[in-house]
Amino acid sequence: MNNEKSARYATRFAEVFAYIEQHLDTPLTVEQLSDVACFSRFHFHRQFSLYCGVNISRYVTLMRLKRASLRLVNKPLDKVIDIALDAGFENPESFSRAFRNTFGQSPTGFRKAPVWADWHGHFQFPGRETVERMEKMDVKIITVEPIQVAVLEHHGDPLRVNQTVESFIEWRIASGLSDYTTLGTYGVPYSDPLTTPGEAFRFDVCGELSTKSKGEVPPNSQGVTVKTLPGGRCAVVRHVGAYERISDSVYYLYRQWLPQSGEELRDFPVYFRYLQLDQQLPEHALQTDVLLPLK
Repeated sequence: MNNEKSARYATRFAEVFAYIEQHLDTPLTVEQLSDVACFSRFHFHRQFSLYCGVNISRYVTLMRLKRASLRLVNKPLDKVIDIALDAGFENPESFSRAFRNTFGQSPTGFRKAPVWADWHGHFQFPGRETVERMEKMDVKIITVEPIQVAVLEHHGDPLRVNQTVESFIEWRIASGLSDYTTLGTYGVPYSDPLTTPGEAFRFDVCGELSTKSKGEVPPNSQGVTVKTLPGGRCAVVRHVGAYERISDSVYYLYRQWLPQSGEELRDFPVYFRYLQLDQQLPEHALQTDVLLPLK
């Protein structure tokens, strides 16, 4: 591991942790924190989750609860409502609910008899202490050209992406503007399905457009439109196996490769190129390139 690059990566996260702790009584957004870290907002949520071990929202909540719980014990005359509001909670009810769900005690019960052994366990972040090592993968840096693609946007439950894929396949076959046997097939996840509420999840199902399309897609019942996958440098790793396990390769790039590489991320999500679309292939034989856009 390049110690200098890893130290620089850790320093940027340390600045984020410090900023959170200094602003717990104000709203905190992914955009704010990605600016503090000087990371791309498209990638920051995933980077944070992998580095810290919990997502940003949960980490902020835990830090607010930590501050409040210490004050409950150390300032026995302070009112619970003041502690809740000063810790960044909207009202005492949301504070009490979050407190009980996390510690198994009400704020008042904790003040009277705090269970410190359990309390400490909630603030151990293995991802923040050390990045888990994964089996070494062969990462290459390539330069790709911009690609015009037909796109069907998926919004909502990640488990329903396959339904969107089926609709896109119908359009692809009927239109003849994106032959899957000769032209590329791509997927663009705008967030991590494991950390994003289902209703907020977005995923673009994409097929490279043929020259005869002239970059246009006629109005259609499926709702397919045109976008461009930007060109530029990308780190690419070949994922072999089921699509359901593709997050393993994505996590490797973020967790293991990126901190060592010294590379900076562009403002475009990680995306996939599906190399085999034969539905008869066994899952272990499927191959997908995972592309991570770099500056």
